[in-house]
Parts: sequence; structure tokens; C-alpha cells
Amino acid sequence: MNPAGYQVRRATLDDIGELKALWDSMGYAAGDLERRLTEFQVVAGPDGPVMGALGFQIAERQARIHSEAFTDFSIADSVRPLFLKRIQSLAMNHGVVRLWTQEHAPFWTNYGFQRASAAALEKLPATWDPAAPDWLTFQMKDEETIASVDKEFAMFMASEKQRTAQTLASAKKLKVIVTVVAFVFALGILAAAGYIYFKHRGATSQTP
Repeated sequence: MNPAGYQVRRATLDDIGELKALWDSMGYAAGDLERRLTEFQVVAGPDGPVMGALGFQIAERQARIHSEAFTDFSIADSVRPLFLKRIQSLAMNHGVVRLWTQEHAPFWTNYGFQRASAAALEKLPATWDPAAPDWLTFQMKDEETIASVDKEFAMFMASEKQRTAQTLASAKKLKVIVTVVAFVFALGILAAAGYIYFKHRGATSQTP
């Protein structure tokens, strides 16, 4: 089926009725998924109705693709590329380094998802249950490089924070010094003015 006319977008409250019916038909926990509506992307048919949905949950710079559902799975292979394009965009915008899924349609393995090794599962956020079976994963970016860059950036920010604190402390100290000097200078001017005043007054009083 030609995907022309199908549109993938973020799910909205207006989609709840159609989504709940869709999730129920798949045997998903509709009540739980309803509370996580903002995770879902939907594909709308040429005439407007929701034809499918896919969850995309982000945690710790990783993302999970879940709860795939279609009203008619005959369109699945046609619209999955649209979902994938949307997922790639979201992942890039949120700095995601690795994708995970327990969806096992051939489309995902054809894209590049592989069965997660024990080493890869150590990176899976605990909230997604690393002990659960059949995890597939796809690495989008070099996690070691990203971690190194993040560490260097954190060190840079800490250095800049320390430098800023030192600059503020120096500025505060200079302000105190300038204030004291100005105060002493003002006292000097007052003392000189007083001396001149009383000297002039004394000279005036001695004049016959």
C-alpha cells in the first residue's frame, strides 16, 4: 500500500477514544497507556481516523519503542517507515544515543536492531526491566565518546563556575577597597575644609 496520504503526528487528547479502542484490541493495559499519552505517535489515514500508534519513551538519553498497534496490520509495513522517520527526528532532537524495543516485526531487525547482548543490557535503564526477555537494541551514537564529551563539558562548567566565583570575590574585595579609599579621601577633604575654615575665622577675628 502506498503510504501517500498517511501522516504521523504526536497523539492528542482528541485521540483518546480511538487509542483506547486500539489498545484494547491489542490486549494492552489501556488505562496505563492513557496516562502516558504524551509518549505516543499516531498515524492518521487519508480520511483522518487513527490507523495506528507507537510509543516512544525517553530515559537517560536512551529511548524505548513500545506498544505498536494498528487497526489493520495490512498497512503496517507501509507506515512503519513513517514512524521510523519520526522516531529518528525525536531521537536526534533529544540527544538519544541508543534505541530499545521488544517489538519483533522483521521491519525493526531489517532497520538494524539486534538482539541485546549482556553488555548492552547493562546500559538499559532499570525502569525498563533488563531481566525481561527479547530486548532488541540499536546504537545511534558512540556512547563512550558522548560520555567523554559530557565529562569534559562538566569539567569546563565547573572550572568556569570557579573562575566566575573568583572574579566576583575579587570584584567584591576591590569594591570594599575603593569604598574605604573614597571614605578616607572624603574625610581628608572635610578635615582640610575645616582647617581652612577655622584658620580663616581665626585670622578674621584678629583683624583690628
